[in-house]
Amino acid sequence: MRKVLVANRGEIAVRIIRTLREMGIGAVAVYSDVDRTSLHVRMADEAYPIGPAPAAQSYLRVDQIVDTARKAGCEGIHPGYGFLSENPALAEECARAGITFIGPPPSAMRAMGNKNAARDAMAAAGVPIVPGARCDTLERAAAAAGVLGFPVMLKAAAGGGGKGMRLVASAADLPAAWERARSEAKKFFADDTVYLEKAIVRPRHVEIQVLGDRDGNLVHVFERDCSIQRRNQKVVEETPSPGAPRELVQRMGAIAVQGAKSVGYFSAGTFEFLLAEDGAFYFLEMNTRLQVEHPVTELVTGLDLVREMVRVARGEPLGFAQDDLVARGSAIECRVYAEDPATFLPSPGVIETLVVPSGPGVRDDGGAYAGCAISSYYDPLISKLSVWADTREHALARMQRALSEYVITGIRTNLALHDAILRHPEFVAGRYDTGFIERYRSDLGAQAPLAPERADALAVAAAVAAFQLERASAASASASGAGLSPWVAQHRSRLERKR
Repeated sequence: MRKVLVANRGEIAVRIIRTLREMGIGAVAVYSDVDRTSLHVRMADEAYPIGPAPAAQSYLRVDQIVDTARKAGCEGIHPGYGFLSENPALAEECARAGITFIGPPPSAMRAMGNKNAARDAMAAAGVPIVPGARCDTLERAAAAAGVLGFPVMLKAAAGGGGKGMRLVASAADLPAAWERARSEAKKFFADDTVYLEKAIVRPRHVEIQVLGDRDGNLVHVFERDCSIQRRNQKVVEETPSPGAPRELVQRMGAIAVQGAKSVGYFSAGTFEFLLAEDGAFYFLEMNTRLQVEHPVTELVTGLDLVREMVRVARGEPLGFAQDDLVARGSAIECRVYAEDPATFLPSPGVIETLVVPSGPGVRDDGGAYAGCAISSYYDPLISKLSVWADTREHALARMQRALSEYVITGIRTNLALHDAILRHPEFVAGRYDTGFIERYRSDLGAQAPLAPERADALAVAAAVAAFQLERASAASASASGAGLSPWVAQHRSRLERKR
């Protein structure tokens, strides 16, 4: 494999390009119109345009991605996460084009991609699942909720990332939640199918990393605690989990490997579980891709999960067994978002100053630079700041130090929120669950949650304002610097601002 196309953007594309370079493999980037000057484009050996800014017209175009890889002479495609990473159509189209898909087989992706089908498959494989029910009408949902008992959770069958999810506290709340969940599922996944689960009270969200080769060798690579979330999306992750004893992790790992084998899985993947206060754990979903929070696993094990994915895709064996894997020390990751820390609404714009922390045990997986624009079209993740230390106490101190060195101006970020979380007594003590941010909003400087309709309206307004700013910036650049390299134009712009 001499050349690989990275079918993604931002920090994950940069991260994959770095491993490809270490392996002596040429890296090919793709970019939409608004990503022409992005860091991943600048770092790649080659870069090709694939369409307009909306993801549906660029990064989600299977035909365009595969055709670009073919024209560039690529032997492989790595999808990263998000976009097409869990779409079996990309893997199948790669096979037809004679290109290696760096990920799991499409059969396993299909088996685990629909949440209803995944629940059925895992139950058959002996994996504990949250009690729940399929429900194609509101009336059936009401009947099922009556049997399960409130609170219940409505979830999009084809979804993930917190989209199409609604916690329902009572029968009176069900009709509105039903409509909202279906509407959101239709919007984000083109499928309004939802299902019902019994809500586990104050759970931890603990996931198990699995890794397998094409010969059927599968291992688990320990756990990550992803319980610090806002709007069902992860904010802080760490390993080891302060709420999961080693014996419990081994049991969860064995169950995850068992589930992965049942669907013929290979490459990297993640089993997500809800861990109840009594120590019982339940299958939530499987992400058939590289996970956003994979750096903490790499820090405690010394593995490069992207490298392992490439090796497996080339037909190589894992090269290690379960007993060979050892987790050392403690690692924490903070997702740095371009968002208002009080409302969690996106804050797109141009980064004016960017100072990234460094020093012992600090890793920053970023995709931005001073002068670049954080677009309103995509997820507002700027970077993932991770630290490693010999103990959790040391890792907490190291992360606090690293956060104090991080400087971003020009846009709003959630750096202050991270600092508040890392210093909160309950987090420091390891006593947290998925409701932590909601429970301690006032302590963390966050506002009371907005009604879904109000939050949607503000998000749309922010996106419109950002779009107008992007258009105005483009027009200004065209008028004042036609024919200039974008890097020269940006340098000129900064000099003019200083005057």
